[in-house]
Amino acid sequence: MSGTAVAAVTALGIGALSACGSSGSGGTAQGGSDKFDVVASFYPMQFLAEQIGGEHVNVTSLTQPGQEPHDLELSTKQTAELGEADAVLYLKSLQPAVDEAVAQSGVKTQVDAATLTELEDHGDVSHDHGHEHEGEEGHSAEEHADEHSADEHADEHAEDEHALDPHVWLDPVKYAQIAEGVAQAFEKADPDNAADYRKNAEALAGKLDELNTRFEDGLKNTASRTFFTNHAAFGYLAERYGLTQEAISGVDPDSEPSPARIKELQEEAKADGVTTVFYETLVSDKTAKTLAKDAGLRTDVLDPLEGITDRSKGDDYFEVMESNLKALQTALGAK
Repeated sequence: MSGTAVAAVTALGIGALSACGSSGSGGTAQGGSDKFDVVASFYPMQFLAEQIGGEHVNVTSLTQPGQEPHDLELSTKQTAELGEADAVLYLKSLQPAVDEAVAQSGVKTQVDAATLTELEDHGDVSHDHGHEHEGEEGHSAEEHADEHSADEHADEHAEDEHALDPHVWLDPVKYAQIAEGVAQAFEKADPDNAADYRKNAEALAGKLDELNTRFEDGLKNTASRTFFTNHAAFGYLAERYGLTQEAISGVDPDSEPSPARIKELQEEAKADGVTTVFYETLVSDKTAKTLAKDAGLRTDVLDPLEGITDRSKGDDYFEVMESNLKALQTALGAK
């Protein structure tokens, strides 16, 4: 068992694992510790809990570093950890297994990030921009194929996948809205430390506001406004800064693009001055690199920040977002 796993279990008082080691970050909430135990569903929620909770919280993530979060399945141990927590922070609809476990957990403080900001259906953004395919992040690859080939099966599949986009943390403004809701929940659940939670939340809000300003300024004047991504994670970011995301796959990173979709992207690359196909660290880059090779485009990483690993271009949310900004500036020809 890894040190991280041992620390997480020890912090939540699940089992007698002292012989395996401890993180030394605090005791167990159920065993008399002053720490406020928070279980987060995946990295963006974990980061908020750590930033707002500071020294008063123990935070455990259900999604391990390097694990793709969309298809997460929970172990019996993780379900038990969740049930012992003082609070759970998750984003409903992103991870069905987590949604089910939270509903059955009985945890008093359940914070659903999807209720703290407005989720959007990016499948209809194209009508707002006057571009036939602009902003169709919410559509699956099969749905794109259906638009051009009248493939009945693709249409049915698209109807199944068409849903609200959960990737709100990639928009610093929406992420700040979620952070404020998390802070309020922590203050209510742990009033003894409410002042510190408020102070930490205000500091985080300031950093997110500065990040938003850097993105606005950095992407204000570019040669192209369109970028290609491996899967449709960047709809909110694109909308915030007036860009167009064209995804190889849909919101589900495991969906396979149709030949019609690949051909369509090759044509759009020429028409829109696209230079780069972005891939990500937690999903196979094979399709992205094949498209880039066939279309004569470059490849680079645009990280959806669903997890931090040793391959991430930064150690936390802010560092990776800064890396994303630089990658977009280069790909779009920022002036």
